[in-house]
Amino acid sequence: MSYDVEALRRREFPWAAAGETIFLNNASTGPLPERTVRVTEEWAKLRANPQRVGADLQFGTLAKARELIARLVGAETGEIAVATNTTYGLNLAAFSLPLKKGDVVLSPDFEFPANVYPWMALAERRGVEYRRIVCDEGVLDSARLLRELEDERIRAVAVSWVQFASGARVDLDALGSICRERGVFFVVDAIQGVGPLMLDLSKTHVDILSCGAQKWLLAPWGSGFVYVRKALIETLEPYDVSWLAVRNADDFSRLVDYDFTWRSDARKYEFVTLPYQDMAGMNASLELIHEVGPIAVSEHALSLAQVIVDWTCDRDDVELVTPRDASRRAAVISVRPRDPRAASVRLTEAGVAHSLREGAIRLSPHFYNTREEVLRALELVT
Repeated sequence: MSYDVEALRRREFPWAAAGETIFLNNASTGPLPERTVRVTEEWAKLRANPQRVGADLQFGTLAKARELIARLVGAETGEIAVATNTTYGLNLAAFSLPLKKGDVVLSPDFEFPANVYPWMALAERRGVEYRRIVCDEGVLDSARLLRELEDERIRAVAVSWVQFASGARVDLDALGSICRERGVFFVVDAIQGVGPLMLDLSKTHVDILSCGAQKWLLAPWGSGFVYVRKALIETLEPYDVSWLAVRNADDFSRLVDYDFTWRSDARKYEFVTLPYQDMAGMNASLELIHEVGPIAVSEHALSLAQVIVDWTCDRDDVELVTPRDASRRAAVISVRPRDPRAASVRLTEAGVAHSLREGAIRLSPHFYNTREEVLRALELVT
């Protein structure tokens, strides 16, 4: 699949087409497409007079978000709850899964803090052991997981799909299969993977997957989602209780007819009131991704990542931190020149958005970037 990248840039990212910035920092915060900017501006005007924002518009926006997300990740709509960030879903996993004193939660070391502190808190509050193990590139592989699961106290495994600093990715299919076979909960922080990588949760076993939308999904801050596997929804109770999490909450004329019976789908985990304007913006960005085609989006982002990898491997003055094997990475590529801080200064002064993470230059191109932009940025690395 292919699309006209230059036309996309002119229409949705005019600042990029004009050469204002070379933005290669989607692993930090992605830019907003023009359509998303328009939608959020329209919502601000509507919100000025709340009478213009009826319940149908508010909750219809959330319903649309669930549908767009489900289609993107291969889930059922009822398995998707909209959320404000990745951390929300990871806290849901930590404090709603039936974990008790003496149980062990396993995770590779060097996880992003959002996938560490909730488990640390769980350990302190409930006596669950949170065990972080040192793994090559911060990635837990299937062979290592099988060895670790010889300890039958391990009840949950929590990983990032794509490691934030090295850009290395885990094999979700392999790890998920092992966890399913052993009866171990599998929790995934997917924020660095959804968008550049394809995902089909109807085939890949994950119990809870959480993803903020402000990075690779190019959505406003305060938007995202959590996926809860259908078979788990019936038994997994929310840790935080929203007044709209129960089955009869949609009838606003009977709010004091209290019926503490959970909804039968993932809406039971949504913590309302949500930022409807940000969710509307997320919908606009998701619609763009669906219009271009998720496969085309992935192929383009990964092709630009390959440019960075090839360039680095041809040099002896820059180290490739990210795995060279394409099956073991996504679109987050980290390289280490001899003086990373000096390289970061050069990139910044030249208007190249990037990140300096763990002593390496992190470049993260997306489907609106061009090969020429990537090559111009690489010239400044050494």
